[in-house]
Amino acid sequence: MAESLAGKVVIITGAGSGIGAAAARDLVRQGCKVTLAARSEEKLRALAQELGPAALAVTADVTSAADVARMVEETKKRFGRIDVLFANAGVYIPGQFIEGTPDSFASLVDVNVNGVLRCIHAVLPTMISQGSGDILVTSSISGHVDIHWEPVYSASKHAVQGLVHTLRRQVAAHGIRVGAVAPGMVANELWGITKKEDVDRHVRERSAIRSEDVAEAVVFMLSMPRHVTIRDLVILPQSQDI
Repeated sequence: MAESLAGKVVIITGAGSGIGAAAARDLVRQGCKVTLAARSEEKLRALAQELGPAALAVTADVTSAADVARMVEETKKRFGRIDVLFANAGVYIPGQFIEGTPDSFASLVDVNVNGVLRCIHAVLPTMISQGSGDILVTSSISGHVDIHWEPVYSASKHAVQGLVHTLRRQVAAHGIRVGAVAPGMVANELWGITKKEDVDRHVRERSAIRSEDVAEAVVFMLSMPRHVTIRDLVILPQSQDI
């Protein structure tokens, strides 16, 4: 039986758009209080205004230790605790490896891997003190399958998978669950799909899913009884050939 999420305090990184914004809306509907964290102050302010008093907007870059620390402290100051970290911020670089640049690759790893490490490390002391918590990371089907057209992105998501699988076992005794949601193609800004008609077309063709589909999966994972951990949830478009 699903457990209520009402009253849970959730930090969402990459909350300005896409999966993060969709998850924020869904979690507030479930009765959660959410900290919206992203680099875009304008997008965060608009979403926080839409969601009302249950939402706190914190402009933060997950590659900055100072920003991550401030995100955690402002959440605790406003809401008093941290029940969930949804480490969702990420960047995407596809294409031939030789055509990319080492600096852009390093930036991707800094967000997709180091950013996740920073955020998890920052919330763990609070969760350990509480004796409970959920850490959920946005991974990708690229973390399960070696996808040759996005080698650096795939490598970053393999790293995230390794972290989830090992950290889960380290913190289980503290009542903390760790899991990853791994989407295939999502029709949103990360994949360069911004127009509603293009999103709808991909969904009709079953070549992509919506950000809202992933948000529902996030709610499902978090709503499981405390004795249940969904370590990996892979969610794909019905026609994606992977």
